[in-house]
Amino acid sequence: MNPTDSRAPHLDPKDRRPQRIAMLPGDGIGKDVTAEAVKVLETAAATFELPLELVHLPWDADRYLETGETLPPGALEDFRDNWSAVFIGAYGDPRVPDMKHAADILLGIRFGLDLYINLRPIKLYEARYCPLKERRERDVDIVVFRENTEGAYVNVGGNFKRGTADEVALQDEIHTRKGVERIVRAAFDYAVAHGRRQVLMSDKSNVMRYGHDLWQRCFHEVAADYPAIEARHMFVDALAMQMVLHPENLDVIVTNNMFGDIITDLGAALQGGLGVAASANLHPGRTSMFEPVHGSAPKYAGTGRANPVGAVLSSALMLDTLGHAAAARTIEAAVADSLRQGQTTPDLGGSLTTSQVGDLLAAAVSRTPQAAGAGAGAGATRRAAP
Repeated sequence: MNPTDSRAPHLDPKDRRPQRIAMLPGDGIGKDVTAEAVKVLETAAATFELPLELVHLPWDADRYLETGETLPPGALEDFRDNWSAVFIGAYGDPRVPDMKHAADILLGIRFGLDLYINLRPIKLYEARYCPLKERRERDVDIVVFRENTEGAYVNVGGNFKRGTADEVALQDEIHTRKGVERIVRAAFDYAVAHGRRQVLMSDKSNVMRYGHDLWQRCFHEVAADYPAIEARHMFVDALAMQMVLHPENLDVIVTNNMFGDIITDLGAALQGGLGVAASANLHPGRTSMFEPVHGSAPKYAGTGRANPVGAVLSSALMLDTLGHAAAARTIEAAVADSLRQGQTTPDLGGSLTTSQVGDLLAAAVSRTPQAAGAGAGAGATRRAAP
C-alpha cells in the first residue's frame, strides 16, 4: 500500500479519507433499520459535509445459503487496514438454525478486530417510555462498559460422556489482567472525558473467587490513578436491584462480558425497549463496529413495524467516534424530539412506519445549519458486488 494513502493502516480510522463505512444490514429487520440509518447518515453527511463513503456489503443469510461463505477471506485485515468503521443491522435467520453466519460475522469481527469495549448508553429521552413509575428523563442516564472479548463467551469448555447419565459439561470463563485492566481504564477515561462523577464495577467475587478477584484487584489499582472519580463496587445481583429501584444513583458501570450482556438489556427496558438501544464495539484508534442491540425478528421484516431508533442512535455513536460530534449531537437531538412528540413506531405507542420515522429524523437533521469546518466533502453511498 502507498504510505501516502490516507487509508493507510497506520492512520487512526477517524483520520482516513474518505471515511469508508462497511454497511452490513444482515437479516430480517436488520435490513429495514439499516436503510433508515443510511438515510440519516447520508443527510448528516450532506448537512455537515462529512467525508463518509457508505459501502453496502451483502453478507446475509441468503448469501451464506447460496455460497456457504460467511466472512470472505481477508475481510478482517481489510477492515482493519482500510475502513473507518463497520455498521451492522441485525443477524439471525431461521433457515440457518445454528446461526453460523451470524456467529462468524458478529463474533468474528468482535474478536478478530479485538473490540474489547462494548459501550452501551442507557438514556431515557422521554419519561413515559420508562416502565418505572414517577421517573424523569434525568433519572436514567447510565453508560455501561462491558468487556467484550473475554469472560464466559470465549467458547472454552467441552462435554465428557455426552448423552449419557454421567455426562459432564464444562464452560470456562477466562479473565486476563490485560483484558480486565484495559476495560476498567477505558471506563475511568470515559468518566473523566465526559464529566461523569463515578465508576461502579460489578462482579460476583463473593462466589467466583478467582476470576472476579482479578477484577477486584485491577479495579482498585486502576481507580487509584483517578482520584477525582468515585470508585464504587456492587455485586451484580445488588446492581440489578438498584437499576430498578434507584437508577438515578448510577453513572458509569464496568463489568464482565456475561454480566454486561444481562444488565444492558435490563437497562434497555428502562429507556423504552431494545428498539431504542444503541451500542458500539470499540478499540480506540482502530476500526470499530456499531449496531443496534435488537434481534433480526424475521416475522416483522418488511412490515414497517421495526423501530429504527436504535440503529440511528448507533450511527450517531459511530459519527461521534469518527470525530463528528456536532452531527452526532444533532441526530441524538432529533431522536429525542421525535420520542417526546410521540412520533414513533407501534412498539412505543405511535403510528409511524419504520421508513416514516427515518424520513422524520433525516428531515430534522437536514434543517440543522451546516456546521462551519465540520468536514470536507459530502458523503457517498455505493454497493459492493455480491
